[in-house]
Amino acid sequence: MFPQHFGFPEPRDDPVSLSCREPLEAVKSPNQSHTMVEPGEQLPEEVLALIFCHLSLRDRAAAAGVCRAWAAAATSSAVWHDTSIRCDSEREGILPPYLSVCLDHIHNLQLEFEPSRKSSRRAATELLTTLAGRAPGLRGLRLKCCGEKPLFDAGRDVLDAVHALCGSAGQLHHLDLRCLPFTLDDALVLQVACGCPELRSIFLDNHTLVDSVGPGSVLKLLAACPRLRTLGLHLASLSRAVLDALAEPNRAPFALLALRCASPEDARASPLPDGAWVALHCRHPGLTVELELEPALPAESVMRVLQPAVPVATLRLNLSGDTVGPLRFAACHYATTLRALEVRASASPELDTALEELARRCAGLREIHCFCVVRTSVLDAFRAHCPRLRSYTLKLKREPHPWRPTLVR
Repeated sequence: MFPQHFGFPEPRDDPVSLSCREPLEAVKSPNQSHTMVEPGEQLPEEVLALIFCHLSLRDRAAAAGVCRAWAAAATSSAVWHDTSIRCDSEREGILPPYLSVCLDHIHNLQLEFEPSRKSSRRAATELLTTLAGRAPGLRGLRLKCCGEKPLFDAGRDVLDAVHALCGSAGQLHHLDLRCLPFTLDDALVLQVACGCPELRSIFLDNHTLVDSVGPGSVLKLLAACPRLRTLGLHLASLSRAVLDALAEPNRAPFALLALRCASPEDARASPLPDGAWVALHCRHPGLTVELELEPALPAESVMRVLQPAVPVATLRLNLSGDTVGPLRFAACHYATTLRALEVRASASPELDTALEELARRCAGLREIHCFCVVRTSVLDAFRAHCPRLRSYTLKLKREPHPWRPTLVR
């Protein structure tokens, strides 16, 4: 729905199947010699690699067994540069012998697994642990959990594997742990600070109700990674000292700060002074802030989080209490910076009026996604006052879920 700042090619849903039969002989005319031509020699290796990079792991293994030319193409770095692996033995399968040959060629890895399935979880953990021993070329890592997480599961095995990998991935540029449903802690952040000095982006704002990453470890991360440009945190991991560190004169241009407010620690976090935000924005004029407010955030804490000087570009409101007040605040203070808005609330005339006011004020809005039924005047307001609108979810009547956005041509 919202732009991904660190993405990978998605695995194909309909991978092409290749047979592992014996290599085919070239068709020969009576006047030709009996020299056999391998099928792979009919296409350049670059073309074969372009084809193989779209195949599943199982089909890549099958391709590598066809002939020498296909094996060379299937194990080339071009095929494995951006790799998505699903640890699902029933559909995709993990092929340790084949992967072992190609681990050194993987630059960007998206690893998806189901924590509730032992086989899937074990395959992911083993792959991360193996990669930790040979990860000098790894540039990007994104972990993605699907399915349900077992109750009271701390994810220690997975986190230990990530910890080990970060200790050896000296060239890692991007680390995305947003879809890891385990509590992240200072030890992991300090390991990243120690082992990944070339880091450009890190997302620690995952969906847990416990935040164990303190501002002190974030400060050490910033000191150890001077090229960091994108940072995702829970609100409680932020502090005035962190903002001051980001605003230092010798700091590389900083682009994105993603903040999630959902845990009890976030609710108790002290408000950061507007002056610190002003100084940060002056130091990095291109800085944008993504702000996500979850139901666990009490109503009295919401207005402490929404501060006028924060350059909010993306705002996600999923509150259990008042949503109208935050919408009016955003319309007033984020009119020049707001580009994407997501609202999950109960339908009401007051909400419709607040949305119409926001549409009139926020002309630069590009996305609006409201997951409740709205009146026709709300849709008309966004169409009339937001000329840069690219997609919207504004339903005039109840429809079966999931609701799909409408693209503006």
